[in-house]
Amino acid sequence: MAKLAEQAERYEEMVEFMEKVAKTVDVEELTVEERNLLSVAYKNVIGARRASWRKEESRGNEDHVSIIKDYRSKIETELSKICDGILNLLETHLIPSASAAESKVFYLKMKGDYHRYLAEFKTGAERKEAAESTLVAYKSAQLAPTHPIRLGLALNFSVFYYEILNSPDRACNLAKQVHFHGFIIQN
Repeated sequence: MAKLAEQAERYEEMVEFMEKVAKTVDVEELTVEERNLLSVAYKNVIGARRASWRKEESRGNEDHVSIIKDYRSKIETELSKICDGILNLLETHLIPSASAAESKVFYLKMKGDYHRYLAEFKTGAERKEAAESTLVAYKSAQLAPTHPIRLGLALNFSVFYYEILNSPDRACNLAKQVHFHGFIIQN
């Protein structure tokens, strides 16, 4: 059903189908295909809202400030709900049932990503908490330097340093370090 929902671009339904699958695998972990379907579902659901939030964030029309703030608040509520949903699923089902290193890193990367998405729009203590949770999740993930999931993790970690911590130097250093280690291993 999740594949059908994906083909129809009905990502909210795809999320529902994949949540059901994920909650039934307490003993065994998801297959690579199931894991990717879950990731695609959430990425599409959250991606549309993140784009909407960024668009509203960039508007500077003073005539409609109150309407824009209300709309942005609505989007932020939806973003929080989506992030909280996948983070709960990761914490209660997926990470505990992951026995393979690749699966665990995949889920930790997702955990870091969704905390990073929260940090994009939260403020104050909530932003700090989301940023710290992102850092912990990304640092907990360990795979071979050339593994594609690790490379994706490193890319997202660099984005986190750049966009959330406002540290372009750390972002560039991380990217250079990952590139260097991958190059050394390959040669």
